[in-house]
Amino acid sequence: MRRTLFLSIALALQATAIPTFAQTASTATEAIPAQPLDRALNALSRRTGLQFIYDAQAAGNPRTRAVPAGLSAEEGLRQLLDGTGLRYRFVNATTVTIEADAAGSATPLAAPASAAGDAGATGVPHAESPLHQLDRIEVTGSYSRSLEQAVDLKRWNIGFSDSIVATDVADFPEQNLAEALQRMPGVTIERNKGLGTKVSVRGLPSDYTLVTINDLATASGSGGRDVEFDMFASEIIQQVTVQKSPTAADEEGGIAGTVDISTARPFDYSARKIAVSAEGAYNSISEKTDPKYAFLASDTWGDWGALVSYSRAKRTNRTDSTSGINFRPMSRFLSASGTRGTQAQAVLARDAGVIVQDRNDTDESNLIVFQDKVGDRVYVNEQDKWGATASLQYKPSNTFSVAFDAMWGGYDATEDEYDAAAYSASSRSTLETIHDYDDTTLADYGMVVLKDVSYTATQHEMLSKERINKTDYSQYSVSMDWKGDVWSVDAMAGYSGAEKTLDYSNLKHVAYAPSRTRWTADSGETIPSANPNTIDMYNAPEKYLFEAYETTLERIKDDKYAGQVDLARSFDLAFFPALRSIQFGGRYTDRSKRREYGELKITGPTAGSAAWVNTLTMADSPLQSIGDIVPGGDYSFKNLDWQQISNEYARNAFRYDGFTTPYDPGQYYRVDETVTALYAMADLGFDIGTVPVSINAGTRYVDTSVTSFGYHPIQNPDGSTGYTDDPVSKDGSYKDWLPSFNMTAELTEGLMLRAAAAKTMMRPALTDVAYKRTASWSSFRFTDGNPDLKPTYAKQWEIGLEKYFDNGGLLAASYFNKKIDGVVISALTGVVEDVAVYNANGSLNGIYDFDVYQPVNAKGSYDVDGIEVIGQVPLGMFASWLEGFGINANYTRLDSSLAGESDLGIKTPMPGLSKDTYNATFYYENKRFDARLSYNHKSEYVESIGYNMYPIYRDAYGQLDMSIGYRITENVKLSLKGINLTDEVTSGYTMDPAFPTMYEKSGRRISLGIRADF
Repeated sequence: MRRTLFLSIALALQATAIPTFAQTASTATEAIPAQPLDRALNALSRRTGLQFIYDAQAAGNPRTRAVPAGLSAEEGLRQLLDGTGLRYRFVNATTVTIEADAAGSATPLAAPASAAGDAGATGVPHAESPLHQLDRIEVTGSYSRSLEQAVDLKRWNIGFSDSIVATDVADFPEQNLAEALQRMPGVTIERNKGLGTKVSVRGLPSDYTLVTINDLATASGSGGRDVEFDMFASEIIQQVTVQKSPTAADEEGGIAGTVDISTARPFDYSARKIAVSAEGAYNSISEKTDPKYAFLASDTWGDWGALVSYSRAKRTNRTDSTSGINFRPMSRFLSASGTRGTQAQAVLARDAGVIVQDRNDTDESNLIVFQDKVGDRVYVNEQDKWGATASLQYKPSNTFSVAFDAMWGGYDATEDEYDAAAYSASSRSTLETIHDYDDTTLADYGMVVLKDVSYTATQHEMLSKERINKTDYSQYSVSMDWKGDVWSVDAMAGYSGAEKTLDYSNLKHVAYAPSRTRWTADSGETIPSANPNTIDMYNAPEKYLFEAYETTLERIKDDKYAGQVDLARSFDLAFFPALRSIQFGGRYTDRSKRREYGELKITGPTAGSAAWVNTLTMADSPLQSIGDIVPGGDYSFKNLDWQQISNEYARNAFRYDGFTTPYDPGQYYRVDETVTALYAMADLGFDIGTVPVSINAGTRYVDTSVTSFGYHPIQNPDGSTGYTDDPVSKDGSYKDWLPSFNMTAELTEGLMLRAAAAKTMMRPALTDVAYKRTASWSSFRFTDGNPDLKPTYAKQWEIGLEKYFDNGGLLAASYFNKKIDGVVISALTGVVEDVAVYNANGSLNGIYDFDVYQPVNAKGSYDVDGIEVIGQVPLGMFASWLEGFGINANYTRLDSSLAGESDLGIKTPMPGLSKDTYNATFYYENKRFDARLSYNHKSEYVESIGYNMYPIYRDAYGQLDMSIGYRITENVKLSLKGINLTDEVTSGYTMDPAFPTMYEKSGRRISLGIRADF
């Protein structure tokens, strides 16, 4: 459900006619008599089709002049406001803002040529709450105009927010919706192999952000609550607002913020609308050109309107990478029985002077680390993505509207990965010679890093991996908006669903031999060692023996139903003039997420056969050079070339007839969640001296019930794992109050003081809530889900100053603080005594006590604070020769006490939290030509914590994009776009840049497109 909180709602006249008062005037000589401003604007709206937005508190309610019949809409408005100290500005053809003018005249701030040429829909207007929440603005096709519209959205919203509209989304170079959002203040994205995937707000982890589409919280195909934006095409999106301070009416709020996505409706356009676009994009590494096309058609007839849109895109992207070069604790070798452990101990003493007192003391061995693995990898990601929307709207007046909105999407992706890897920490190996080590870089932690080592039996692997991801998304909603003179009612009922299937396979060939592995300047490498039995791992296919063709199959289904009713009443009370309106309502949500998972290894030509294991070599299958097996030619790093088996051949040759990957009951879970929420809030307006103040305050009550199903594992006497016959279920629940407060005060003309405070929440990931148990028989450990998990909460506040200029410019700065409680961590929660553990031959290994680990809400609070600075400056305000030039920039800095979980006690930021982010766009445009150059930057952040001990960082990343457009005719535009023009690489390191973990390159992307609007 979406709110349209205009203070006055427009009537529709013929789109081709210029509205005048004479069209509706009677025999009276005055079309609009002298009267208070609110009543005069309502009358003007009925006669002209214009819709007005203004701050009732700031403007006051002065008496306006009488306006004669027969005038144009703009002239009538000018005369009506003359002498009131107010002025007006056309936002688009039918939307006008009213604000104070120090000069005391009714001069226009800006008036487009077509300002009086289009009109909205017919209806009877009424005065509403001064919440100043402008929810939608029609797109004009100009980037500078879209920035002005986004500024209006920000200005008239009672809380802290930022927006982009469809022109901004469509005209920037991007590959999906996530990449379109990254230019908003405080918004960054997570990249995976050159593609934006998840959205982070203000540097906080992506799962702290709530995402809604048309006011319906979005289902997800992931195991958590975060939304995978790569499945959404940006062309079907009309507007996106990031709400950073919630009101009580907003669903929960999200700790980082809420991303509100809106699709288009027919009455969003003042006339028939048809838009068609086509594009071809070239990737510099894959050397493939990918097509993309989209269209939108919208029309209204009388009280009815219909809109459809469709977008489809194919993408072939290649990524070359060296990765997997993480720390491995020396306990891997030191704790091994026999000569493996004693030899590692001796080599450490001989070559590095490291004396190990107790080989089995992990407190000692965890501080000595070596390279886990070095992999040279080539990824080819092929996507076929489509999205569609449909909207049917009945709008007999601007006081009543019923709309049916639908959204569908499909995301089919196949990723081929060809990996030549050297697993230094193999179970057969140990240290042979330490050529170089570092005992100074991490000396503060007492750590020694073995930088260059020869190993006795490295596990060399040739891996052909295939990942097939199919996601289907659908959403349906029916909404009703009715607005009376005093009361208004909004209602919505909707469904959101996602279904994902993941089919994964890995053809694995292995060769054990001595090798030498070491760090390089930006990654790592494996080369032959001095041992006479060493091999050149890239050119010895006959040495690699078949180990397995591994398969997994996963299916996730997420269904969400929701219904909501909102009621609002406006007031004009003599005894309490500050009270402008109250609003209250409720929402009910029913969600169910189910996950099935299974895995099976193929080891022979028939089920149960192991005929291929250690007998079939890689040379027995047809091989192709890595430069031929993938598009784009040779591997771009290290001048390497090697041969592998293609995934296409592997799928056909190694999957025997009738093969399927069975689902494993022990991996199944289902989580049912119902939420009942009630809220109430009030809008107040009053003056403090000469400063008009508006306040929105309220609270939301949330009652959640969770039922989780899963299975518990049982080890069979033959050593295999079985499961309980019936699912084990458990209930959980939590209730809470979420108060919110938002305030604006216009200190001087155009200078806004804004403040907000709220308690917000983010629900735990459903994978953590799922009541299932997994067992590690060798580690004597159970891992359970926890239906009793509570949400993570934040008590937050923010204060800022915003300066708005007449030409759409904006300067803003704010300080925010969040106190976060209940962060989810993994902890020991119990012990299961006397568990029988069996060996593979069926003999009893022993009776053991098993530790039980669960996700729990951590005790204590963490503070996050930061500043956000925004500058949108049309440079024409400084000099006429700079007309058309402008800058749109923002910067967010975050400081946090949030700590990652390191068993070594290493202080580290929370995974996913970035300290500095900024975006800057330089643009120029005139009637025919436009150009944009945009740079976005995200500082380094902790990506994960290896073995729960060693923080692994993703390096800071900055990307330069550009867009050039030329309007061939008034309706047809040609565009040239470039993504990652400087060909930046993605890189990372463990604890210190001296120990790189990855070096990944996805190339540039250049596209040429054409768009027609009619």
